[in-house]
Amino acid sequence: MTLLHTSRTRRRRLGLGAAAAGLLAALLTAAPAGATPDPGDTPAAPQSVSKSDAEKARKAIERGEIPAPGEVVHSANIEHVANVPKDALPGANTDIAFQGKYAFAGNYDGFRIFDISDPQKPRTVSQILCPGGQNDISVSGNLLFLSTDSSRSDNSCNSTSQPATEKSSWEGMKIFDISDKANPRYVSAVETACGSHTHTLVPERRNVYVYVSSYSPSASFPDCRPPHDGISIIKVPRKAPEKAAVIDFPVFFPGEGPDGGGNPGGPTNPGVSKTTGCHDITVLPSEDLAAGACMGDGILFSIEDPEKPRIIDQVQDNENFAFWHSATFNQKADKVVFTDELGGGSGATCDEATGPERGANGIYDIRGKGDKRKLVFKSYFKIPRHQATTENCVAHNGSLIPVRGKDLMVQAWYQGGVSVWDFTDSTRPKEIGYFERGPHTTDKITTAGSWSAYYYNGLVYSNDMAKGLDVLKINDKRTQPARRVHLGELNVQTQPDYFDRRD
Repeated sequence: MTLLHTSRTRRRRLGLGAAAAGLLAALLTAAPAGATPDPGDTPAAPQSVSKSDAEKARKAIERGEIPAPGEVVHSANIEHVANVPKDALPGANTDIAFQGKYAFAGNYDGFRIFDISDPQKPRTVSQILCPGGQNDISVSGNLLFLSTDSSRSDNSCNSTSQPATEKSSWEGMKIFDISDKANPRYVSAVETACGSHTHTLVPERRNVYVYVSSYSPSASFPDCRPPHDGISIIKVPRKAPEKAAVIDFPVFFPGEGPDGGGNPGGPTNPGVSKTTGCHDITVLPSEDLAAGACMGDGILFSIEDPEKPRIIDQVQDNENFAFWHSATFNQKADKVVFTDELGGGSGATCDEATGPERGANGIYDIRGKGDKRKLVFKSYFKIPRHQATTENCVAHNGSLIPVRGKDLMVQAWYQGGVSVWDFTDSTRPKEIGYFERGPHTTDKITTAGSWSAYYYNGLVYSNDMAKGLDVLKINDKRTQPARRVHLGELNVQTQPDYFDRRD
């Protein structure tokens, strides 16, 4: 995602040698109540809106057009099973990963592990204080991966914020051993160029490859200078994760000049982000495919050799897409849904004035075979429920709902809530269910709402930035077959072949 890419000043990193002592001495605690989270890793502060916009929000609530602050509303086919409020980690909640009976929830101040064996009463197993927003999170076997994309004094969990202009600053990937879920153990860190905003796992039997997405270089950042038109690839030996290291930096957007290739952004393409890296990548290992959402560009590429990803096609939408944010394949791998993070996640972009095409999903068919495959635009999808001018709302993280012969998805929309929608017909997507709360505030735009909403083993888990973990159940004949599909592990950006793993 990105709460920060439009409003923050990027801060930077440091070499591993200088931080080794901090890494080895990092203190992890299951209940860090006495620790103080770092204010340098918080999302954007609330922004006041005009008196007229605040009044519009209040009037809309009075007329029943939108729910009241904190009020939960949902369609008839959605059941709110449980909510677990934030606890020892006060920062904004972020992404989620799953393994067996556990959910791993990222937070700007660290991460939290839940036992979800009883979905009506998720139980906290451990909470780890390790500031370093946004703490994008994934798991594979006994390893947990955590992204740091804010400049730190070192790579330990006791680090503090430090300007990116200082050579000694650090950003990158942290790796934990989670063989004991109650006591995760920090085992290694890898510094990466421009940090790690998000990451994607390409797991193999002996190694885990990590594709690290980052962006926004500056000539004033010693370790993040332009051009920055690719991704870092980390190779992590499963039996020796302490030997994890960057093995390559493939350039996806080659070009001449100091800024490289990719979308030039404004003023050539007004309102479009200049491509200076990728925001997020989704891989489909069963098809050796990946889709990248790279600021001003969407790409399709081959991961037949995970160490040497190869571009197949590249597309732009300079009319309605501002920031290519994430991607999702359908099960047949003949479609990709790209999301647009208009406003950086802090804007109220689900209102009537913004319209149904900006800040939406773009649905693309994949046509052709092999290296001749092309991404062909078909339509946009945006939630049909207008939100208040004080609600940050935009297309965000979601996952497939595994139903054979159908293309169904659940998706987070920040304060727009959680949407369940059908894109089986690429040209006519439609919402079939929803869950949301009323505005977090009626006089300010406050960072809140569902960051990630994922379907896992019969239920939907939503990590609300302000309200905590929500568990939802879909009661709909269209999604009912998905309940027969069970996974042992799920990182949504590493899409499984659901029906090859069916119990």
